Amino acid sequence: MGMIDAMTDRHVPNPVTDDPDGRPIEADLAGLRRPRSQQLAGKAGLLPRQEIHKLVNRKFLRANQDLEETQFQPASLDLRLGPKAYRVRASFLPGRDKTVEQQLPDLKGDEISLKAGAVLERGCVYVVELLEHVHLPESISAIANPKSSTGRLDVFTRLITDRGDVFDRVPDGYDGRLYAEVSPRSFSVKVRQGSRLNQIRFRRRNSQQDKLTDFRLSDKDIRDLHQGSKLVDGDLQVRKGLVLHIELGGLGGERLVGYRAQRHTDVIDVDRVGEYAAEDYWEPIRARADRRLILDPDEFYILASKEKLHIPPGHAAEMVPIDPMMGEFRVHYAGFFDPGFGHTADGRPGSRAVLEVRSHEVPVMLEDGQTVCRLAYEGMAGEPDTLYGQTGASNYQGQALKLSKHFR
Repeated sequence: MGMIDAMTDRHVPNPVTDDPDGRPIEADLAGLRRPRSQQLAGKAGLLPRQEIHKLVNRKFLRANQDLEETQFQPASLDLRLGPKAYRVRASFLPGRDKTVEQQLPDLKGDEISLKAGAVLERGCVYVVELLEHVHLPESISAIANPKSSTGRLDVFTRLITDRGDVFDRVPDGYDGRLYAEVSPRSFSVKVRQGSRLNQIRFRRRNSQQDKLTDFRLSDKDIRDLHQGSKLVDGDLQVRKGLVLHIELGGLGGERLVGYRAQRHTDVIDVDRVGEYAAEDYWEPIRARADRRLILDPDEFYILASKEKLHIPPGHAAEMVPIDPMMGEFRVHYAGFFDPGFGHTADGRPGSRAVLEVRSHEVPVMLEDGQTVCRLAYEGMAGEPDTLYGQTGASNYQGQALKLSKHFR
């Protein structure tokens, strides 16, 4: 899957390095290759499932191994690990002048085959080329994030591109390989070629959005959307997004408020569903009389929002970084919510947001109902032909306080 650096006078069409009509792909000043005239016309916004299929049909999205139908989610595509992982000394970005392949020799240690499965050790950093690669038109960019199950295992996963200077972003017109940086933080995990740790969304912009960098709905737009289709089951609070609060009063008969990851556990195979006993990996946390919880530094917690959510069919939502003034802790951002998440038959919001939380530097005390994160909403380019909850891959529809799908 090598990349072409220059075109010769005599060009022989190549299905991997040419655009869908067989025309050569020329380099721009940043070193990225762009199809000369190919576009994917349509409404601006995140592409729904059926339009991600169009990306494949027009060869804007390709793979070294046939794509599987179960990879296609309502507003995203699951990405798969390739056959090799490289253990590296540190996280890195290649920068505008280098590819990942050019940067690896200075950082890599062991080369690990994933074909038969291998263990990625807690506390180590790995780089894995993905099976998927893209040849995007100039009107399409992409955004990546960990899958929900990956975040709930505390497996820190980010997307890297060649000549990239930010994580989890694929610029419009990008032509090249995709890589995952993987760093298990709480548990060592077993993965293999084809394992899915992160997902990618595609965003189409129109000619009026050339300079636009923020595609999120305004607070006014969120309020208007809530009037037509309830986004939360209680009072709506917005402040640069929909504000979510922590549930520490206790859920269910056991009055659980969360789970804390144990430090010394067995390996978790990321491809096994319902395989593991929760008590072997997690310590349950029950509500206190004062409805407070003290987060210990560098411990990993699974908590839940007080609100129940609903994401309307024409929109998607994502957890965004918390205001630093709210406290020295982080809610992890595996939180991407597909259209249809939280839908119920009676129209009431029906699923809580599960939060992956880690405190840094100092202990932090949370109180029941405290603001902990925000949801940013974005419009879809069209309603997906399949909503979240309508496929077997919707593991978290109707969730309250729920661990990842790997646990019984």
